[in-house]
Amino acid sequence: MSNTQEKKLLREIELRLSAKLNQDVYVISNSNVSGGCISNAGKLITTIGTYFLKWNSNCPSDLFLREAESLQELSKVKNPYLTIPEVIDVKELDDTPAFLILTYIEQGDSYSNCSDEELGKGLALVHKHSNDKFGFYAHNYCGASKQNNTWSDNWVDFFGNNRLNHIIKLSNQVRSIPTEHMKIYERLLMKLPDLIPNNSSPSLIHGDLWSGNYMYTNNKPALIDPATYYADREMEMGIMTMFGGFSNRFWDSYHEVYPLPHDWKERNLLYQLYHVLNHYYLFGGAYGQQAFQIAKYYAA
Repeated sequence: MSNTQEKKLLREIELRLSAKLNQDVYVISNSNVSGGCISNAGKLITTIGTYFLKWNSNCPSDLFLREAESLQELSKVKNPYLTIPEVIDVKELDDTPAFLILTYIEQGDSYSNCSDEELGKGLALVHKHSNDKFGFYAHNYCGASKQNNTWSDNWVDFFGNNRLNHIIKLSNQVRSIPTEHMKIYERLLMKLPDLIPNNSSPSLIHGDLWSGNYMYTNNKPALIDPATYYADREMEMGIMTMFGGFSNRFWDSYHEVYPLPHDWKERNLLYQLYHVLNHYYLFGGAYGQQAFQIAKYYAA
């Protein structure tokens, strides 16, 4: 972004915050911070406080609106173990960049087992937050991929149609999935009722919880960059186990509050498949073969 574009963005932020908070607000500085792979991120210092700013001029128009909704849904959970950034303001993309302003959370100085314990217990409480149906109030984004969150009474249907079949179709449009692979995916979709228990209940999940989407602060762990919806909570473990980053102490603490079924690991790769396919859709490469091997295993 050029200096002129950034000045225009910051002036728009000043005007919006001034109107929203009914006082004059001026930006003192905006310094880039690391961590975002899709959007720009900055530490926004103003005359009324310090905030976290994300902005993007080349993204789906409602990207940050949907992220804000996810954060607000997570904030509904009474949770003494976790911090959820508060949404201060959000704007969709038009002739100026989309942006999201959040409370600024300072990263902690050190890693501790106490934080692992709080993260495990906190996530368990998030998963205990339930709904009558699977899905969410709007379609949102896992990374840059749009998720179909149309409500469903049945988890097998939701997972099969709204997650696997949806991302398979998107991937096929971009990557041209081989016919042999498509046949395996079709067989897997038909077999899902035999692979997934029919008594799943809707749990609130973060939706994209890998090690880069939580942070330890000097107070307690924070969840960031969510793609929230209501799902079988085992869905959360798919992305969590894909790249690691969660200690034994985390898992022990999670199970203390909300034990997983004894056989959850038997389905773990099946739920991971959605995220492998999503990575194939976004990045291509070896993710395609990895996804095929997982589907082949469960479709056998």
